[in-house]
Amino acid sequence: MKQVKVSNNVIRRLPRYLRKLDELSENGIDKISSRQLGELLGLTSSQVRQDFNCFGEFGQQGYGYKVSALREQIAAILGMDRGFSAILIGVGNIGRAMMENFCFTDWGVDLAAAFDIKPALIGTDYKGVHIYAMEELERYLDEKHVDIAVLTVPKTAAVSVTEILTAHGIDAIWNFTNVELTEPNSSTIVENVHFSDSLLSLSYYVAERRDEQTAGQAREKQ
Repeated sequence: MKQVKVSNNVIRRLPRYLRKLDELSENGIDKISSRQLGELLGLTSSQVRQDFNCFGEFGQQGYGYKVSALREQIAAILGMDRGFSAILIGVGNIGRAMMENFCFTDWGVDLAAAFDIKPALIGTDYKGVHIYAMEELERYLDEKHVDIAVLTVPKTAAVSVTEILTAHGIDAIWNFTNVELTEPNSSTIVENVHFSDSLLSLSYYVAERRDEQTAGQAREKQ
């Protein structure tokens, strides 16, 4: 596999390829060309080939890609075979929804524990995950190897909890607090997730289409 610096745009497309390949496999399709895969994802065949070439030579000229093999290669690139472990901090509405509806193991991550401040939750299990008191977080991080922290605490606690995590060498934070966390002096990787971003992007495209329609109607009346 090539060891090159891969652009963020390519990395963001890899999960899309993975999901589409899963769909193809479920539908009994065992091979696909770059052109066909690109059409399914709204990409050009050239873009698909360029993305894959960042990581090595996939597929065979004149044959295309074997769906199962390509899926396995992309999963390995995304670290799904590394056995990463995660903890979730903040078992509120978002935290519970993730524990209930998002299957971490499907994506190669073991959700090992959760943490909260509510006495009624501490010491209980939710969806097979044990919930610890926040006071136990630092000890847990010292005793267990944790790769990823899923942060679903209230906004007011986001920075203080992040400081604890980075001080204990957490590799990555998946941040759902709606606070833009940046750790320039830390090796911790932070993925800030803002639900509003997708909605506002969609709103932009709807507004753009409406403006084009309005402009078109105005031209027709001239």
